[in-house]
Amino acid sequence: MFSWMAWTWPTALLFIGIFSAIGLLIVLEIRSPGGDLRKGVLGLETTRGDRLFISLLGTSYIFLAWLGLIGMPLWWPLGLSVAWCVFCFWKV
Repeated sequence: MFSWMAWTWPTALLFIGIFSAIGLLIVLEIRSPGGDLRKGVLGLETTRGDRLFISLLGTSYIFLAWLGLIGMPLWWPLGLSVAWCVFCFWKV
């Protein structure tokens, strides 16, 4: 059924993680509507969804830059990406 795409466990976990984060944002939005609007370090007024998008976009850039400049292994950019996500939800 899904033979058109090479589904591996890392790929499946990535999609499960992204969809879980979106599901968590839906639950948080139902509990407290408004998206938790705040102004952060970048001077932008962002909601939870904006911060998730910024963190996912930054994570993809971190991994692409790492692969282009250094290559394997990918544990260091994973740590940088987690730190970037924590920063985005804490300060942006």
